[in-house]
Amino acid sequence: MKLAAPLCLSLILVLPAPAYAKGCIKGAVVGGVAGHYAGHHGVLGAMAGCAIGHHRAKEREKEEHKQQDPG
Repeated sequence: MKLAAPLCLSLILVLPAPAYAKGCIKGAVVGGVAGHYAGHHGVLGAMAGCAIGHHRAKEREKEEHKQQDPG
């Protein structure tokens, strides 16, 4: 029974999933560094930076699409 949780976790991490990482990597790096220097919260900063970076990338993509096809 003690082996079930690590086994399930490893299967979840290994299974292929779609990557929605546009903007996430850069945001995670910046957020992780900022979080580290703002009280050793690098992981929380990286998570927030990823979310913000992804959001900004989607907004930028929408704007570019709107400029290419104004109709």
